[in-house]
Amino acid sequence: MNNSTITLLNVRALCAGAIALLLLALSSTSHAQEQKAPPAIVEVSPALTAKLAPTRWVPGSVVSRDDAKIASAEAGRLEYVAEVGTRVKAGDRLAQLDDRALRLRREEIQSDVKRAEAQRVLSETQLQRLEKLGTSNAIAKTQIDEARATQETNVQSLAHARAQLHQVEYDIEQAQVKAPFAGIVTERFAQRGEYLQVGAMIVHFVDTDHIEARVQAPLALADKIKAGMEVKVKSAGQESSAKVRAVVPVGDERARQFELRVGVDPALALVGSAVEVALPESGGEEALTVPRDAIVQRANQTYVMRVSAQNTAEQIPVSASAANGDKVEVRGALNAGDRLVVRGAERLTAGQAVKVANNG
Repeated sequence: MNNSTITLLNVRALCAGAIALLLLALSSTSHAQEQKAPPAIVEVSPALTAKLAPTRWVPGSVVSRDDAKIASAEAGRLEYVAEVGTRVKAGDRLAQLDDRALRLRREEIQSDVKRAEAQRVLSETQLQRLEKLGTSNAIAKTQIDEARATQETNVQSLAHARAQLHQVEYDIEQAQVKAPFAGIVTERFAQRGEYLQVGAMIVHFVDTDHIEARVQAPLALADKIKAGMEVKVKSAGQESSAKVRAVVPVGDERARQFELRVGVDPALALVGSAVEVALPESGGEEALTVPRDAIVQRANQTYVMRVSAQNTAEQIPVSASAANGDKVEVRGALNAGDRLVVRGAERLTAGQAVKVANNG
């Protein structure tokens, strides 16, 4: 082997060593970068023990808790009636009857009150004079008795006149038809200029802010439903939680149904809308549940990502079964209270450092 061959081999050895050192340096730099990668930001929610029961969707209709056909309490010509669609506060005017005859009647009764008051004062003065004379036996006792009876009659006449005045003032007040609650005029039964008798319908008035669903449910579910329990209400594809306000404990013997009332958010549905209410079919059994958003499904497995005490991600295989709303019953190596990732689980790998953005 000549000197040129030896030199070539040395050069090749040096190149191979340099390449090896370069690859080692790159690997160390990459590993250091991985170690310095910031933790993933996630949101968590705890696993909980809860009762899950199968539910049945039952149809219902949205009704107002205050829905009235407002009638006239006085007879008279209608001078004003609120337009359909008018929103009115409680105590504000809905309609106005012509009350001129009533006001004239009030003036007449007011004069009767003044006359009765004057007669009462006169008779009382006369009675006092006669009683003074009676102490000296200057007049007969019968005169005093007659004066006392006259004075009492005048007192009662004054009371009667005042009662009539209160009555006509009440009638004048009733000539202005006021809203018994806040709501909206949905229909007019009488028009301005019409003469109304007592009890004639004027407007249909509905409170659209306080509404509820009237539901007819099968009697078989009656013992599963209690006032105050939370249920799901669905309208036009949207779901929301609501509470059962009242259960009517009387069934229809022909339809085999009973009625319940469920509070509804006015933003979910309008009065008259059709809704569906999810009612439990059984009492349910205690089970470990996780939020629906915590479950990650892949082609070959279903799992959740749990946050450890060291704030690292742990992949826990689970099997899901019954569901109720956003809660899903699962089986796996989980315990109640475990922090499960509900936002960002799809991007995590086992052992990855995480930072919790909420309190779970």
